[in-house]
Amino acid sequence: MQDLITGVIYSFATLFIILDPLLSVPVFAAMTKGKPAAEIHKQAFIAVAVAGGLMYLFLVFNKMIFDILGLNLPSFQIAGGILLFLLGIQYALGIEIGHCKERTETAVGVVIGTPLLCGPGTITTVMLLSRDYGLLIPFIAITLSLLATWLVLYYSEFIQRMLGEVVTDIMGKVLGMLLAAIAVKIIAAGVMALAVGA
Repeated sequence: MQDLITGVIYSFATLFIILDPLLSVPVFAAMTKGKPAAEIHKQAFIAVAVAGGLMYLFLVFNKMIFDILGLNLPSFQIAGGILLFLLGIQYALGIEIGHCKERTETAVGVVIGTPLLCGPGTITTVMLLSRDYGLLIPFIAITLSLLATWLVLYYSEFIQRMLGEVVTDIMGKVLGMLLAAIAVKIIAAGVMALAVGA
């Protein structure tokens, strides 16, 4: 029983740090700015549902997905890194790439869900946890981390008010630079892994 609790605590802490919903607050707040509370709550649910769907999918099926599609983790890292880099550039420079108003309004939760919350790093972590602990412990940890993430996004408007608009804008730009930097690291790791495997 103690091993179960210890494993869940460790896995939850790891996943929550990787998901880092607090850093997603400025982006989420910016993307839902001016929207009614009901829409914000809906997008928070969509974001968590998208991230959770991917996490549970890779927990259960693991490498089978890559094998079926003929892909490998380095390729996934590079693709996810490019998407994350573009997202980081958008928020660091305050520009929009491929802007489409209707699509953006309906896809806020999807963009936050992946690659911001659940990207290559999160999926890789889930795969490693499943290798080390099996299915039960990571499943519980994923559920708890998603619940915590949903609470942070659900109250993002309140958190934004507490921080203030100026602080939120600054955090958004800093986050953009951090996202771009993380993306470069992910892409570099993917390229090196492909080179070694070639």
